[in-house]
Amino acid sequence: MRKFDKQKLVDNMNGALQLRNEINDFVDKINERGFSNICWLGIGGTYASSMQAVVHMKEKTALETFYQNAAEYLTTGNKRITDKTLVVTSSVTGSTQEVVDAVAQMKKAGATILGFIDKKDAHLASLVSYCISYPVNEQLKFFMVADRFMYLNGEFPDYEEFYQEMDENFANDIANIEEESDEFAKDFAEKHHDDAIHYFVGAGNQWGATYSYAMCYWEEQHWIRTRAVEAAEFFHGMFEVVDRDTPVTVYVGEDSQRSLSERVAKFLPNISGAYTIIDSKDYELPGFSEKFRGTLSPFIFHAINNRIDVNIEHINRHPMDIRRYYRALNY
Repeated sequence: MRKFDKQKLVDNMNGALQLRNEINDFVDKINERGFSNICWLGIGGTYASSMQAVVHMKEKTALETFYQNAAEYLTTGNKRITDKTLVVTSSVTGSTQEVVDAVAQMKKAGATILGFIDKKDAHLASLVSYCISYPVNEQLKFFMVADRFMYLNGEFPDYEEFYQEMDENFANDIANIEEESDEFAKDFAEKHHDDAIHYFVGAGNQWGATYSYAMCYWEEQHWIRTRAVEAAEFFHGMFEVVDRDTPVTVYVGEDSQRSLSERVAKFLPNISGAYTIIDSKDYELPGFSEKFRGTLSPFIFHAINNRIDVNIEHINRHPMDIRRYYRALNY
């Protein structure tokens, strides 16, 4: 397998899980002090992770939670962000200008800001109220924050059971899925590495990741034109441009919005000969209770997408870290 170090991957995910005690200490203090709402702040990929966090929470909790695009906040503001707000954000470099500026503005509003900043010496790390530095695993970090708040609010009675299973099984299971999906990923990459356009359809806690995968990976890193479509909106415009040769990939997860993606998956064979269905149910998660599979579906898809990316990168001979315009031009 190309660019695959299983032990490093397992160690990295286990290391992220070990942040939970530090995350819980912070969340517990915020909960004891009191807060009015939770704002997930981002732009680009982090904005997508914020979408996932909100979907993850909204069907389970009465807590007020929302996601906020950093650039839009700088132009429009948001009156819901006050000195009673907890803002959660994340950044790999700590230098994304829109996020840096938005955090500075939110500090002026008196908000408390938790930042997962991979580079602890970045300027952004000095702006947030509390910084936790550990590489990648953004969605996992966000979910751990969300889960603790829901647990403290009496809305996640299976919290201890879930995280016991996470600690014991998560890293190995997800690494195994990367191994298992590699042959599928090779075939997928061969078929679609030079698509004129590719449509990705997702729903529920996978929608944010679907949006991110189309934009941040295929467009920004592979330079392949895409469009991300919410499964609930597929039958309101988009399906009219699908024909026999239109590439469409549908992610069918196991959360409460599964039926929305299933509806698209059942319809596509009628009009397209170039569709792909990626169903999280096709992959095992040994050691996990069935009731937790919906929460874990995005991590299954992420593992599969990782292998697709590695194979497209090789076929196209285009390293994913090369950009034409991003941070290369003034804009």
